[in-house]
Amino acid sequence: MTTHTFDVVVLGGGSGGYAAALRAAELGKTVALIEKDKVGGTCLHRGCIPTKALLHAAEVADHVRDAADVGVGATFEGIDPSGVTAYRENIVAKKYKGLEGLVKARGITTVAGTGRLNADRTVSVGDDVYAGTDVVLATGSYSRTLPGLEIGGRILTSEQALALDVVPERVLVLGGGVIGVEFASVWRSFGAEVTIIEALPHLVPNEDETLSKGLERAFRRRGIQYSLGTRFQSAAQDDAGVTVTLEDGKTFTGDYLLVAVGRGPVTADLGFEEAGITLDRGFVTVDDELRTGVPHVWAVGDIVPGLQLAHRGFLQGIAVAERIAGLSPAPVPESQIPKITYSNPEVASVGVSEAAAVDSHGADAVVSYEYSLAGNGKSEIIGTTGVVKVVRLKDGPVIGVHLLGDRVGELITEGQFAVAWEAHPEDIAPLIHAHPTQSEALGEAFLALAGKPLHAL
Repeated sequence: MTTHTFDVVVLGGGSGGYAAALRAAELGKTVALIEKDKVGGTCLHRGCIPTKALLHAAEVADHVRDAADVGVGATFEGIDPSGVTAYRENIVAKKYKGLEGLVKARGITTVAGTGRLNADRTVSVGDDVYAGTDVVLATGSYSRTLPGLEIGGRILTSEQALALDVVPERVLVLGGGVIGVEFASVWRSFGAEVTIIEALPHLVPNEDETLSKGLERAFRRRGIQYSLGTRFQSAAQDDAGVTVTLEDGKTFTGDYLLVAVGRGPVTADLGFEEAGITLDRGFVTVDDELRTGVPHVWAVGDIVPGLQLAHRGFLQGIAVAERIAGLSPAPVPESQIPKITYSNPEVASVGVSEAAAVDSHGADAVVSYEYSLAGNGKSEIIGTTGVVKVVRLKDGPVIGVHLLGDRVGELITEGQFAVAWEAHPEDIAPLIHAHPTQSEALGEAFLALAGKPLHAL
């Protein structure tokens, strides 16, 4: 057995882990980064990047179909699954090569293998032991399923859906959250008949209801079917397809079933509890600064309760590395972390929903304004409908920004600034939004809430 000593040992090379490693190395620490698969984790290899490549291919397919509407002659001849796969894998390979180069340039030691946390705060990988003054746990997440629902054959997780070499004729999606909605959007653009099954009353149920209802209308126009408000009961598959039965007895049949009911933390059988780490339903319990109950052991990313987003992992990894180095970065509340669903149309938000604001402050203390993208020139040009909704406290700051429409994910950073800096609409109203841009729609909402609407009543 050989022991290797570092200032920081990071267990897990996904978004949170490699961000912690990069920042710690930048701050002069010696770092070992342990990863059982490939640095970049789920986000780079099986999640954010490859799915967004699929979504772009889907967008191109839609543009070709609609080319005549803008006076361009084009013929849609179908989807080449192998070509889409090659395009997607090429993007992932380029990003992976770049990340490998960055890790190497920072002098980080990468260790391939499954790490296990020991009671003495070291990490074992096979016969090697890695000892760090500080240890960062960043082991990521996995695709959840439901009791009695076995993955395999025609019942898929998102990872297996990415690997499909055909475009299904009919596909069922169990779960109307981010992952389910994005795959539904892709498959519909590729020509499949799609039905989403969601137990809660709305699609993207964690978003403001205005966005959920707007997305439902948009999906209905696109021909995406959905069943809301009834729970899943069972699924059966044979050589011909999959049949899903709901608790009310209704059934749906498709070629495949995508199970997209959320992601769970990868913390089992890694020695965490034996080393004194407290787990709650599999998630690592941490304080506001991401410390576990064991001194000098930290946790970041999807294993920490809260939003499971790559950029949250980046933020947490950087913050932990800075705290290890003696700096004092301020904790960022979950409400200040932007969320984006990259469907067609996109959904983006930051801050609290109107309903949550009313629950916290009372109806008389909350003011909201909705500006339709139908009034925005650039949105008309690119052919999208949608809405910008801004929520503020009466005579107070902006506390929520909620967007629906193509490409609105690119606007959410301005919303984050407004919420994080507790800006009043009156502070933002004098600022100029270039014309014609979709950002003007956000500007119009701020103007209206400041009491001086321009293109709005």
